[in-house]
Amino acid sequence: MGVQRMARAHRACVPLALSLGVVAILPTPRATVAAQSAPAHPPASTTADSFDQLYERGQRVNATIRTLTAQFTETTTSSLLVRPLVARGTLAVERPSRVILHYAEPESRVVLIDNNKMTMTWPSRQVMDVGAAMGRVQRYFVDGSAADLRRQFDIDDKQTNDRPGTFRVAMVPKQKRIREALDKLELWVDRESFLLSSMRMTFANGDTKTMTFENVVPNATLPVGTFTIGR
Repeated sequence: MGVQRMARAHRACVPLALSLGVVAILPTPRATVAAQSAPAHPPASTTADSFDQLYERGQRVNATIRTLTAQFTETTTSSLLVRPLVARGTLAVERPSRVILHYAEPESRVVLIDNNKMTMTWPSRQVMDVGAAMGRVQRYFVDGSAADLRRQFDIDDKQTNDRPGTFRVAMVPKQKRIREALDKLELWVDRESFLLSSMRMTFANGDTKTMTFENVVPNATLPVGTFTIGR
């Protein structure tokens, strides 16, 4: 049962990783162009934009981001674990709906999302239909507006932030069917670069999964075969 429970939590996080992958989480790389045109070091007294302002600003440059690469560290906590499980790897993205995560440690494994299909290589090769999750991501994060998101989530961008130099947003799903898997999504965005630096998913059972991103490269050149998995 413990392995099955952890597997369900992992599957629940993948559509959220996808929302990063399609550059659909508000001020992630789709705000990069706006950030480049802004002062490199804004005055310390500048008040952070609200969620709505950041979202709308990001939407204006959304179409400029086609690919993305990054390194990630994933930390999982669970009542079933004696200590947090830490994994590391790299990810690559090609919009609108291709994401591949290569885990390098503690073991080698791959998660590939290609349109409505998700393939996982651990603990055995599995292929799943994620069309419904893809539809929700598209509807809420890509095609929608800040107002649409507020209808689906309680959004708090004013809470105390324990990570200096970042802007924090907490999103709590309003729909029961989503809350049955995901209790809260938290995002930390670098105030200067406007790149997503970390995201934490708190699941309904109290487990958490935190993904921290480094060396994020929007519009990276992706080698041929990036979105394939060896036999």
